[in-house]
Amino acid sequence: MTDFWLISVPLDKTSLTSVEKLKRTIAKTNLASSCCRFSIPDLKVGVLDSLLSVSDDLSKLDTLTEVIKKTCQCMKEVLESSDKVLENALANGDLMNFMIKFQWDKAKYPTSLTLSSLAEIINKEVSQVEAELKSRSAAYNSVKASLQNLEHKLLNDVVRKEDLVVSEYLTTLLVVVAGSYSQWERSYESFSKFVVPRSSKLYENGEGGVFSVTLFKRAVCEFKAKAQESFFVRDYSFDLEEQKQREIMQLSFHKKEQYQGIFVRWLKVNFSEVFVAWIHLKALRVFVESVLYGLPVNYQALLLQTDRKHSKKLKEELASLFVHLDPTASITDVSCDIPGLCQQEYFSYICFHISTNVLDIS
Repeated sequence: MTDFWLISVPLDKTSLTSVEKLKRTIAKTNLASSCCRFSIPDLKVGVLDSLLSVSDDLSKLDTLTEVIKKTCQCMKEVLESSDKVLENALANGDLMNFMIKFQWDKAKYPTSLTLSSLAEIINKEVSQVEAELKSRSAAYNSVKASLQNLEHKLLNDVVRKEDLVVSEYLTTLLVVVAGSYSQWERSYESFSKFVVPRSSKLYENGEGGVFSVTLFKRAVCEFKAKAQESFFVRDYSFDLEEQKQREIMQLSFHKKEQYQGIFVRWLKVNFSEVFVAWIHLKALRVFVESVLYGLPVNYQALLLQTDRKHSKKLKEELASLFVHLDPTASITDVSCDIPGLCQQEYFSYICFHISTNVLDIS
């Protein structure tokens, strides 16, 4: 599983030397497959109290990954394929390429605005997507459930018209047997003296066993009353089944046109919107934490692309290289797994975790 680490270190001489050492170490050890600068524009700093408040707000807002996961999960259900999700989950192209070549969208998130205003724009944008996703997915699930219910009840696939006896005096009933078939076979002739002996025949579908039984029309009510004490008698006619077939075709067309077409396009567009917002949120958090780390604003943001199996060794390497920033920071507790953020109480540098497991829809 590929992960990205977004780290920030001051632009002092020692830290810059450590960055160069980090790049050389990565090249030799493959602790990360890439290490590149992450471009963050100059944003409005504001006063310390507002920075602390914004830092707290951004931390809470970082849960928008749940919206990304829900969008991917919905895409998987509609497309009926995990592989197709990866093909359609894009953000101005390939996700990894977007992060590596990240450029702040000044049109959507103007740098002239305050940090709290930028956070509010992201929050409003993601909240709107989340609300519409909930509404659209509920509508899709309703159509899907209706279609499955009709398909579940359809018997034309297992019962043929010529199998049913329908005459002036005789008729055929269909009975669903969810339990013991032998119980049905032992008892059905006793439900009425007008049942044709040994007339029952088994058809199996998704409900279990569906048995036909032939009897005189005058005995239908008597037979149903006794049979329904233990079994379920299905009302059946070929006209009704043909009507269900037409309804299934109409629903299937509606599902394909409205959901596997229009809805998928909506999911693709809004996955991209939320993912882009998430990466801008990460950039905002790096900026805010870097400012809180010390003024004047003088830092360098780096994006590391790594495999999760190298996480422990990479944490150790970073802690060792940047221990001069805070000699009291722990370099032994490197096995901690803090979703989204490795905070300064553990490390002397600022580090945010961008995990690709938001696309894990298995």
